[in-house]
Amino acid sequence: MLKFIISIFFLFVVSFGFSQENKPSKETKKDTIVYKTGYGLRLGIDVSKPALQLVDKSYTGYEIVGDYRVSKRWYIAGEIGHEKEITFEDYTKSTSKGNYIRLGANYNTYNNWLDMNNEIYVGGRYGFAIFDHTLNSYTPNVSNPDFPGYYPSQPNNTPMSDTGLKAHWLELQVGIKVETFKNLFIGFSGSYKIAVSIDDQENFKTLYAPGFNRVYSSDTGFGFNYTISYLIPFVNK
Repeated sequence: MLKFIISIFFLFVVSFGFSQENKPSKETKKDTIVYKTGYGLRLGIDVSKPALQLVDKSYTGYEIVGDYRVSKRWYIAGEIGHEKEITFEDYTKSTSKGNYIRLGANYNTYNNWLDMNNEIYVGGRYGFAIFDHTLNSYTPNVSNPDFPGYYPSQPNNTPMSDTGLKAHWLELQVGIKVETFKNLFIGFSGSYKIAVSIDDQENFKTLYAPGFNRVYSSDTGFGFNYTISYLIPFVNK
């Protein structure tokens, strides 16, 4: 009997020890790895404008883009640039050239994995431009071949210019930015623009405003850009 009791006791001790070895320790430490991302100033250029100049000799321009990250989702953003566009219509040829700036903010809707730093964003901008507009030539549309009293109109090639014209507009942007290498980003965006006010040359409607692009009869416009930019990180969070 005594031998049986000792055997049971020994079995209990061994079983208890085994269960303690397999019991998860309360002192097990959690994974403490924290993935941080850079907060700072990102600067770049719109590479679509130099490319457009190669195929369209009536256009010249450049644009510098930038943003500054202020929180996990929000960026202060803007663009500054210069454009010159020669517009050809059936009876007119005109030139618009000047400088512009767009300022606003972007909201990143994309949930990045771990240490990724990509964006799918929506943004808003206020745009302002100061430009000169020149009516290079025009042909009065008064000739009528059905009536012999009318003579074919002769083109007027004397340029007429107005300087210091201003344009104000609002725009909605949608775009993406992808980090291809460390702190180097490639991006694309499209925008829909609504004119607040665009000055017209005397006796001639402005057909193109720098930064706004072609001005349609509805006082709306569209734009797009392809960008390469580099992030200068000031702090990691």
